[in-house]
Amino acid sequence: MRLIFLGPPGAGKGTQAELFTKEHRLAHISTGDILRDAVKRGTPLGLKAKQYMDSGALVPDDVVVAIVAQKLAGIDGGFVLDGFPRTLAQAEALDKILDESNGNLDAAVYLDVNEDTVVRRLSGRRICRKCGANYHVENMPPHREGVCDKCGGELYQREDDRPEVVRERLEVYRRETAPLIDYYRTRDLLRTVVADPPPEEVMKELGKVLA
Repeated sequence: MRLIFLGPPGAGKGTQAELFTKEHRLAHISTGDILRDAVKRGTPLGLKAKQYMDSGALVPDDVVVAIVAQKLAGIDGGFVLDGFPRTLAQAEALDKILDESNGNLDAAVYLDVNEDTVVRRLSGRRICRKCGANYHVENMPPHREGVCDKCGGELYQREDDRPEVVRERLEVYRRETAPLIDYYRTRDLLRTVVADPPPEEVMKELGKVLA
């Protein structure tokens, strides 16, 4: 199975991709995780990407496409692409990559979510500086405020999770990424799942539309 998970920031693409790939033994390719790791390590790619990520803008297509092509080249079986493609140019580049490997997509899943839900989810997210564990001030708070349950590290809010940056990210999404919905709909690949409910409910619906 070769899938794309589409949707705005905070729709739950990463959560659903992680759950789905574990259940179906697929590769999980998260461009966001790859880029954030590059930023953390201070690589040339990371330094280039950081200026865009901090302001809520999209990382340039050529950088992201190169990363995805490299990842896909090392995968023999199925996969879920989480966070890619984000633009029509990236979608067309992905088509070319898959054509060259004699592959094709099975579906593009659109996780449809309300904007207020997105802002609440992302602005409440906290991450451990030491081990990278994720928390949420409402849905999954740590036992001690600001302290990681796993390693005792400091919890922080990512720069791009601040409410004002989240809303900018949503604007960028509407402008740059939303057209992908029509792109995959015209190819009869689009499947839509309402992503406002809790993750376990979304996961059940995901299983139905991909059955």
